[in-house]
Amino acid sequence: MSGLPTVPEQRCLEQSAPDGRRAGFVLGLDVGSSVIRCHVYDRAARICGSSVQKVESLYPQAGWVEIDPDVLWLQFVAVIKESVKAARIEMNQIVGLGISTQRATFITWDKKTGKHFHNFISWQDLRAIELVKSWNSSLLMKLIHSSCRVLHFFTRSKRFLAASLFTFTTQHVSLRLAWILQNLTEVRKAIEEENCCFGTVDTWLLHKLTKGSEFATDFSNASTTGLFDPFEMCWSKFIASLLSIPLSVLPPVKDTSHNFGSVDEEIFGVPIPIVALVADQQSAMFGECCFQRGDVKLTMGTGTFLDINTGNNPQQSVGDLFTDAAETEKMAKSLEDSEGVYFVPSFSGLQAPLNDPCACASFMGLKPSTNKYHLVRAILESIAFRNKQLYEVMQKEIHIPVRKVRADGGVCKNSFVMQMTSDLINETIDRPVHVDMSCVGAASLAGLAVGFWTDKEELKKLRQSEMVFKPQKRWQEYEMNMGNWVKAVKRSMNWYNKT
Repeated sequence: MSGLPTVPEQRCLEQSAPDGRRAGFVLGLDVGSSVIRCHVYDRAARICGSSVQKVESLYPQAGWVEIDPDVLWLQFVAVIKESVKAARIEMNQIVGLGISTQRATFITWDKKTGKHFHNFISWQDLRAIELVKSWNSSLLMKLIHSSCRVLHFFTRSKRFLAASLFTFTTQHVSLRLAWILQNLTEVRKAIEEENCCFGTVDTWLLHKLTKGSEFATDFSNASTTGLFDPFEMCWSKFIASLLSIPLSVLPPVKDTSHNFGSVDEEIFGVPIPIVALVADQQSAMFGECCFQRGDVKLTMGTGTFLDINTGNNPQQSVGDLFTDAAETEKMAKSLEDSEGVYFVPSFSGLQAPLNDPCACASFMGLKPSTNKYHLVRAILESIAFRNKQLYEVMQKEIHIPVRKVRADGGVCKNSFVMQMTSDLINETIDRPVHVDMSCVGAASLAGLAVGFWTDKEELKKLRQSEMVFKPQKRWQEYEMNMGNWVKAVKRSMNWYNKT
């Protein structure tokens, strides 16, 4: 493991580029599952001012996860005002706004009044679990799969191969939206009257910022709904009709870096251009400068997300934990091992490659000698094991050589997790100075849109590495422990299944 020094804090100044490009600052916002964060960036991509507020989730019933949209809106406006104030600049110095958002969290509202029909339904919400099971085991889905397999055999089309493997999950918006349509009379009535709007967090924020004058989403957010066809790059008429979801409620899909309009002057006193809407993981990837095919980004925050740049061609696929990283790192390093204790990190079920929304979070192998240090180490090891699991799935399904791996998210500050992950996947991992990559990505996209930065090459030069982790142990040294962890995971699966 080798470390690179952190660049010291420097005063942020409003400067024009030598070529006459715009002076000013750009805002990068990340509306995540845990926090809303805003950073003000200068031309050198330095953070000049910041603000953060905690996102409060609501749990009205077992398995339901919601967010109050009115509270979220107040927090969103507040972090912008506070970060600009912290940067000691004026609102009229902001030349562009980029917004990164959690994916697959959605809301519906009245087109005429702007009043929402219900709270945000979080991507973590499990209310549609019975619908998911019903659809995936239905005769119709079996017929679709078999028909698409035949079509793929004759055409060799990747689109038909993807359709032959497609299944619904609780993370998709599609069946949670279908649940809303089935259970809320008010929404059904609004649809009949062509007075209903649907949106993920980005679409709703755009609607609020422009006082209802703009209605749109971007490709990265649309693609996580389960209602979007990545091969045709448009809403899927087939899936929408299958679930009786009218296309009229869905927003137009625009480029991620696009002029989405301006913030209404009444909100901040000036009309700030909204020039980027982007889903958090794609934003983090852009912030990490993963611009080339084979570049990999590993985010460790509320959840763990591994993404690879696949180039211009879509790929078909078959197939969370803490904030005080420094303290837990010391606790884990004080032990040789977790003494046979294993943790399963499935607070919202398990995603790829297991895809079990009914899995439970659990500790296994507890003994009289187990103390909190063993528990902490088991938690950290579980993150590294999940990273290894995801990396293996990616290598198996997406046959693209890995060029480089870059990490971000709050948990990547934990060097124990980073080193163990590097060992497990046998790759060098680069950790940046600033780990809030969703903010960086949103700001980068916004900056490019308004000419604040020239191109991707300029962004590459601005990115700063803080530390590089290189493999130090062989996979064999972890093999037995990971095997036992996999056993623990299997015993935690299907825990909440009612049948």
